[in-house]
Amino acid sequence: MNFAPVGIKCPDHAGVGAARPSAQRTVRQARARVGGLAAPATTLLVALNVLVYLVTVSQGGGLSQPGGKVFEEGALVGVLVQDGEWWRLVSAMFLHGSVLHLAFNMFALYWLGSVVEDALGTLRFVLVYFAAGLAGSAGALLLSSAFAITVGASGAIYGILGALLVLEYLATGSFAGQAMGLIVLNLALTFAIPNISIGGHLGGLVGGIACTFALARTRYHSAKALGPALVVGVAVASLVVAYVRVESYTF
Repeated sequence: MNFAPVGIKCPDHAGVGAARPSAQRTVRQARARVGGLAAPATTLLVALNVLVYLVTVSQGGGLSQPGGKVFEEGALVGVLVQDGEWWRLVSAMFLHGSVLHLAFNMFALYWLGSVVEDALGTLRFVLVYFAAGLAGSAGALLLSSAFAITVGASGAIYGILGALLVLEYLATGSFAGQAMGLIVLNLALTFAIPNISIGGHLGGLVGGIACTFALARTRYHSAKALGPALVVGVAVASLVVAYVRVESYTF
């Protein structure tokens, strides 16, 4: 995908006579391909989510009723995080409540994730994905009750939307593009449809924006590890927010 002043376009429709990609970009894209996959991390994440869903379906009550040990021990529940089960901030990112929930999230993950992974590179994309996912989990805890159950990759996917917004702005100089349109549409659905984690979506979005901005602003810094270190800092800050939130519970 190419970021252009008129929006995000695929290479085949980027315009006849457009400049050829630089050798450096061509090499980077080639290195991002593993086993012939243009977006290896995105593809793997989709596969892992589907696999985990199939496990929860086999342990639960059917195709649209996931459950069982994996679901129960992986879902994000604030009171259980308070008891020390911190892995739930990550494991909940791979659980889904229904086939429809999974389908929507995986479509968005593959569609948007492929673009962002190509732009950032695989390793940086993975860092942003998980840091935004942790920010989403922290946001879900922040705006939910101690006993609320939250599952889904939505926080991380909203992080990808945030990354897309930053990338498009850096390429076009405007926030009034396709990325902003997608964010506005999805936030409208977030607030309109019941039983959606508003905190998870908002937290992931903020996390994705912060991580991608940090990577972009340190791209040519002499200390090449500064950008990824700042992304890790976003993840740590998310854990701090989650800790403060669960420690504030009173029963």
